[in-house]
Amino acid sequence: MEYLQHIQVYFPLFLLIFARVSAFLITMPIISYRTIPNTHKIGLAFFLAVSMTTNMDAIPLNIDMVYLLLVMKEVVIGLVIGLFAYMIISGIQIAGGLIDFQMGFAMANVLDPQTGAQVPLMGQYLNYFTWLMLLTVDAHHLLFDGIYYSTEFMPITQFTSAFGEEGFILLVVKSFSAMFVIAFQMALPIVGSVLLVDIAIGILGRTVPQLNLFVVGYPVKIFVSFVLLIVTMSTFFIAVEKLFELMILSMRAMMKVIGGA
Repeated sequence: MEYLQHIQVYFPLFLLIFARVSAFLITMPIISYRTIPNTHKIGLAFFLAVSMTTNMDAIPLNIDMVYLLLVMKEVVIGLVIGLFAYMIISGIQIAGGLIDFQMGFAMANVLDPQTGAQVPLMGQYLNYFTWLMLLTVDAHHLLFDGIYYSTEFMPITQFTSAFGEEGFILLVVKSFSAMFVIAFQMALPIVGSVLLVDIAIGILGRTVPQLNLFVVGYPVKIFVSFVLLIVTMSTFFIAVEKLFELMILSMRAMMKVIGGA
């Protein structure tokens, strides 16, 4: 009987945590991809919720209308945090789009099998390196760590109205502006160099009018871009590391803002 009473006390708390973790896994990077079976996502959310619940003190909760509002609040919080992390790391595709536009691959979008969306060619190429690096440095563990300790910043039983406050909006604007700066830094070496190649081809076209620039120009730009991509790959990984750091710090700052800390 004591064991059943223990479960009865913790079960409403478990459902709230499970709602937050499940919503987070739906939108977080890597785990949210459609190639990962839903049963695996549900199982991971279940065991994370069990682990979080067992490390918390029992909170008396009644399943009523207020409890349903708490469930909705937890779902919104999980979706917002996961989507926020996903959109920051999507700066890789922004950098790839800038490179594609300068290389002449702007119309050569490919279908991403993970999300089902059309993405830039170079953006998808750089994306694969980013996910491999994220898994290699265990950055996905930091994402799980963030949602695991999120109850310390955003209490389960506390309602929040931070989504319409000035601090929340400023945090979103600041984080996305930093993401665009990092994406621009990733693409700048290649975009700037190919722009110089464009200028050189333009001067060559004025001095040698018989030269067909459409035949010569595009292969030269593509060749120079790939060479520069190989040369600057090390700096690309440094920028990706900064993007990971921005993602983790922004997630923690958002939890504090939502929790009213």
